[in-house]
Amino acid sequence: MKGAIIEKGEPYFTNMKNIFDSLGNIQRNYNWLITDYECYPQNEEYKILFSEPYIFIDGIKLSEIVFHENFQWIWGVLSGFKKSISINDILKYPLPVADGNENIWKNPINIQNPLADIEIIAWDSRATVLFSRNDWVVEKFKNSYSMAVDMYRYNDMIKF
Repeated sequence: MKGAIIEKGEPYFTNMKNIFDSLGNIQRNYNWLITDYECYPQNEEYKILFSEPYIFIDGIKLSEIVFHENFQWIWGVLSGFKKSISINDILKYPLPVADGNENIWKNPINIQNPLADIEIIAWDSRATVLFSRNDWVVEKFKNSYSMAVDMYRYNDMIKF
């Protein structure tokens, strides 16, 4: 398990299109549970979708939304799951949260839902955090963002 954070060098946080691009668009290979989010799409269809307590969406559809209307994510947890994992199994665990989640800032780092492979956290328009069970995903992210910092190192530096 690895993680990284970017909190400097971006015009705003979190630009999901740029995040997906930095990961080689692997989001298409997952289903996504989106929770604890605050974002403001302008498209009426997306406004309705993003008015639900949580969203469970195919990575291809999520990509279409993000690439069609590249809106800012202020808060949110996007948890990526293998397509073989059902929503019923996913919902056996608490919904992931960003706001008020002190565990983000503590080692050892961990993905909130144990069935997820990847977690992207938009944190208060001030940072983007990425956790993944696949080390290469985090390395690809860090290589794309020169200001990215390893989460273990970051968490050792801060006192939350």
